[in-house]
This record gives sequence, structure tokens and C-alpha cells, in this order.
Amino acid sequence: MDRRTFLGGVAGAAAAATLLRSPEARADARPLAASPPAGFSPLSAPGVVVRVKKPGCLEANGIYPKADDAREMLRRALSELTGKASLADSVKSFLHPQDRVCVKVNGIAHENMATNKELVLPFVQAMIEAGIPGANITLLEQYPGFMQATRIRPRDVPAGVTMSWHSNNDATMDWRPIPGGGRAKFVRVLTEATALVNFALVKDHSIQGYTGALKNVTHGCNVNPQDFHERHGSPQIAMLAAQDVVRSRLRLCLYDGFKLMAHGGPLYKQPQYVVPHEAVYAATDPVALDAIGWGEVEKARAGFGLKSLTDEGREPAYIRAAESLGLGIADPKKITLREITL
Repeated sequence: MDRRTFLGGVAGAAAAATLLRSPEARADARPLAASPPAGFSPLSAPGVVVRVKKPGCLEANGIYPKADDAREMLRRALSELTGKASLADSVKSFLHPQDRVCVKVNGIAHENMATNKELVLPFVQAMIEAGIPGANITLLEQYPGFMQATRIRPRDVPAGVTMSWHSNNDATMDWRPIPGGGRAKFVRVLTEATALVNFALVKDHSIQGYTGALKNVTHGCNVNPQDFHERHGSPQIAMLAAQDVVRSRLRLCLYDGFKLMAHGGPLYKQPQYVVPHEAVYAATDPVALDAIGWGEVEKARAGFGLKSLTDEGREPAYIRAAESLGLGIADPKKITLREITL
């Protein structure tokens, strides 16, 4: 069996752990792990996902969430995860005033299916209230058009907060070999940060099958994402997420689940498969979050009479591969899903 066949399909998950221990992996560039500020231990809740739903939380246009509802859904999700009442106090469970924070948003599908400012901005304001200086916060996207799709404008963010895009060329680290997938560079905004907050979506992907928290970082913060699409991204997405650059910085993952894309992703080319979902998700475990999100996409696909991603040959096996690398819990039976309906 050749290397390509071995990594393909269901073998990808088992191969990932072996590859991470391979000589190729050990030949990587200098370590780029980040550490929390001295004396601070960020909250970690492996296998726990919180989902807050509120029927009717979308505006009449069915595209954007109502601002007050989005903020309260975010507050409740983080409160359930942390046990803290306010947004600012919840943020303190994940971030320290000395952290330099990269906030990765997602606007690849443009305005009708982007992370919404009504969810992102309350979190940014809560970071300020938690004592993080605006100068230590950067909102990041891949291209300016993707950032524009979030409808966040410079006038919307607190003083000192930066809005940035890397256009696949703003990296200062050395090339790093990724076993099974060539080499990668993560972008400067991420490598200069000490903490990463990940605002992702619940979406179908025409190649990877599902695109959620893991891929929003591995491909959205990487200068050559196009090199990691073969074999439906399995196990390359897991291998990228396992790099110290990512795993040492990722503190919190949030899903903007106001809408769900069941088919036709990642772009917004088949709007008939985009449905209201009216939910906000929170987790420190990106694997568990993606496992739950994948399941929701499969439910929506069944409702449309579509084949499952597995039957269509696009199973996101990288999610199980990520579990095999110790990045989180992929088995839905081992995931605690805390559900709240407002």
C-alpha cells in the first residue's frame, strides 16, 4: 500500500498519530508554542459543548441576528461554560489582561453566511471590560473582502483594536513540514499572539465535507491553505491543528450558528441549502465542537433528502484524526452537549 492510499479514507485517522511521531515531524522548525501569562490557567473543558438556541432571533430578512438576542445568547453560552454571570467575567476564564489576542472570524461565503458582527463585537467589548488593552486585540481574516462580509468596520471596534487580513502572505515564521501534506507557514498575527479565539460557522464544504472550528484556523491562518485539500483534508487538517503554533494558543471556539449550510459550501452559491439554525455554540474543545456541528449538517442534509457526507465520499475524517492526536473528543457518545433554549 503506498503512502497516498494509506492516508486516504478511514486510514487517515490512524495514520495521523503515526505521522506526528515520524522523523519528518520531528524535523520541524524551531518551536513556536505560546504560554499563558505567569500564574494564569485558562479554562479547559474537554468534550463539553454548550448550545444556546432562541427561536425568532433572526431579523425579518432572515440573514442577520438581532443584536440584543445575539449578545444574550453569547452571554448564556459562556456563562454555562464558565459558571460566571457576565460576559466580561466569562472572558476572564479564558484570557488574561497581558494576553495578545488573535480573534479569527470567517467571511468566505460573504454577507449572507459570515460570522456576524452582532456576535463578535459583544465579545470584543467584553475583552476590553476584562482588562485587555485594545492594542492587544486583533481581528483576523484571510482577505479584506472576507472581513468586510462580517460587516465589522473600524468605527465599530474599541479604540486600539486592529482589523487585519493576511492575503496568504503575511508570515514571519520558517516553513514547517507537515507530515502527509507538504509544508506550512502560519500568519504573523497568530504567531505574534499568545491567545486565539475562534469564531467559526456550521457549514458544508465541497471538498472537506465539513468546515467548522478546526478548518477556520488551519486554513484561515495559513499562507498556503490550497496545499491541504487532498484526501478531503484528512488527516492534514488534524496535523495542522496539532502544531504548537495552533494548539498552544487556542483558548475558545464559538460557532455563529444563526444559520446552517447543509450543502454547496463553502461559498454561498446554493442558498436553497442555507437554513435558520438560531444557535450559538461555545467550547474549548474544537474537536467536540466540530463533531457536533458535523452531526447538525448531516441532520439538515437528511431533511433535504441529500446523501450523508460519508455516502457522498466527503466524510470529514480529519475530525477523528484530530482526536487521535489528543486535540479533543470526536465520539458524540463521549461529548457532553449542554443545551439551553431561551
